[in-house]
Amino acid sequence: MAAGLQGGFSGQAYSPQGDKGRFVLPPLFRKAVRDSSDGRVLCLAKHERWNCLVGFGLSRKAELEEQLDREERIAIETGKDFDRDLRAMQLFGFVEVPFDDSGRFVMPDHLATLGKVEDGLYFQGAGRFFTIWNPAELEQMGAGWESAQAACANLVAEAVAKAKKK
Repeated sequence: MAAGLQGGFSGQAYSPQGDKGRFVLPPLFRKAVRDSSDGRVLCLAKHERWNCLVGFGLSRKAELEEQLDREERIAIETGKDFDRDLRAMQLFGFVEVPFDDSGRFVMPDHLATLGKVEDGLYFQGAGRFFTIWNPAELEQMGAGWESAQAACANLVAEAVAKAKKK
């Protein structure tokens, strides 16, 4: 179950693409995002290593500034190069996407391309944020991803079965 900021995001959900190309932020994550954004704002960005997106609420902005300071301090202490401006662009390059009371939102085109979004999204809680996957991309991940892959496959199968009943 997704929790507010204190407990972080946890759990899994799937959202097939709906009418007008919209997706639904699942209830499991919606309340936590709403609470941490003081309203209906979902922050989305490309994950820096995986072919997926990350989502979180606006309250994470302060944490990102602290992360930037920490990474710069570590780089200085270890004698490594650190481009603060580039890293700041990476951390703060997220898009603020509004969602309605039902959780419906429109995926920005550039993020859909970067995240290889197609006709459905799998949401996986990851503590301070959650990941958003094209199920086919998640399936290609290697060892260590078995639990998420199994949950995703099950949720997709349930959504397909539900759609067939309509």
